[in-house]
Amino acid sequence: MGLFSKSSSNRTSSKPSISERSASLASSNSSLQSPTLGFGKRSSQPTSSAPFSPTTTAPSHRPQIPMPKAPDPLVDPAAYLRSIGSVRARCSVLLEKAVDNKLNHFDVDMSKFDDTVAFVVSIIKRDFAPDYATIPPHGRWQHFNVGGKDRVTHLLQSWPSSVDTSERTRRLLDLFLVSVLLDAGAGTAWSYKSKENGKIYRTAWSYKSKENGKIYRRSEGLAVASLEMFKAGMFSSDPDQPFRVDSDGLKGLTVESMGKGLQVTAQNPIAGLDGRANLLIRLSKALENRQYFGDDSRPGNIIDYLISHPTTHISSVPIVPLPTLWHVLMEGLGPIWPASRTVVDGVSLGDAWPLSSMPRESNSAEWETIVPFHKLTQWLCYSLMQPMSVLMHIHFAGAELMTGLPEYRNGGLFIDTGVLTLKPEQMERGLAKFASEAERNNKKCMEVVPMFEASDDVVVEWRAVTVGFLDMLLVKVNTELGLSGEEALTLPQMLEAGSWKGGREIAEVTRPNTKEPPIMIISDGTVF
Repeated sequence: MGLFSKSSSNRTSSKPSISERSASLASSNSSLQSPTLGFGKRSSQPTSSAPFSPTTTAPSHRPQIPMPKAPDPLVDPAAYLRSIGSVRARCSVLLEKAVDNKLNHFDVDMSKFDDTVAFVVSIIKRDFAPDYATIPPHGRWQHFNVGGKDRVTHLLQSWPSSVDTSERTRRLLDLFLVSVLLDAGAGTAWSYKSKENGKIYRTAWSYKSKENGKIYRRSEGLAVASLEMFKAGMFSSDPDQPFRVDSDGLKGLTVESMGKGLQVTAQNPIAGLDGRANLLIRLSKALENRQYFGDDSRPGNIIDYLISHPTTHISSVPIVPLPTLWHVLMEGLGPIWPASRTVVDGVSLGDAWPLSSMPRESNSAEWETIVPFHKLTQWLCYSLMQPMSVLMHIHFAGAELMTGLPEYRNGGLFIDTGVLTLKPEQMERGLAKFASEAERNNKKCMEVVPMFEASDDVVVEWRAVTVGFLDMLLVKVNTELGLSGEEALTLPQMLEAGSWKGGREIAEVTRPNTKEPPIMIISDGTVF
């Protein structure tokens, strides 16, 4: 059976170790650090910052694992639009139109694309040259380590050696999944004061730590908040086992308790509090699916499901096809998404939206106007793969099927560098929406940007072209860095070190008072 043995499908709250050998890799004295692997490639040399990365132990030639084909859209359009393969395929249609400057809502200046490349390359060189292999993949793990403190390693080291590797992995999966679901745009006024050190983590894009004057931002504030709520046992139904998330624990959540955990007050509001709380409450129901989440209804039990799945190849390391993980997240978490989302053939598609600029013949089916993104599910995939790869050496075949994340930092990069410009009529409409929202909320605004609902045609077009532009950006960035073959950056590495960080930094310069993206999206806490 190789390194890992198949686990029993009849899982209980007292988990057997998936691998006795792997348990020795994560003792309480482990020096495990943040992951530096890039999904889909192998580091040529081990690094001290990730001693247990699968990139340091995997064989040089892994068996080729065939990827399942995406469902046929003519037979089952809903299944197709929910598949990971549909995201890049559908967005590529908009990329072709963008390159020809034929978008409905944006003017496109491809002569500015080289400026975008140069900006992203400068950031990557500034932070990582010449050690590009040390760039971690985009994922939630990095957000927990805001301020230079490796909170994930400290968490692992706080557990006794009797907690084996498989249970450590389950616990991190529990934490990461809840944290990702909370990781939507929080608005410009919210901040979180850490109970650990008294530091303030703001989503207003700038906060000054009382301890050291460092500045921390949105996603990191939500990461620290979710970690401290996790450590306090807020998501667990077992007082003796606080370091877990389970269905019964989530059922006890309310909007009020979530607000308290996130330190929300009238002076410290957060966007989409109701949406976040209700998302976790709906998660409690989804976790009752024992096929994926076991008898004790924990997110972390997906590791048992994946290891025992017939598509998993067991050799010197377990090789899990990315579509298998995708299926677990799409099917297992399907009940958590709001019922108001786009529906095809009675099936809710999640983060997929109709778009007027999609080509459509007179006899086209309705599904042909829909563009899928599945941003939160992709963010979950990127984030959950890391603890499984780092702690248990699992390799995910087909990770390249995932796309760049279509959210406002990556998308804002292309607006702030001049590639995309909102057309005048849409700019006028967006500014009017911003003004009405500001008046409704009695807010005085120092900087004004257009604002739209997440379902608005402008936002859907912006997100679709962002996916295609990120693929183009990766190729050009690697060329400028002189990286090719196994040395080339993967898309998750470029997102982490370049486009997402670049989108944030250029927003800070362009709109120094609010540091908001160039287009604001009204959030319910379940899309972005």
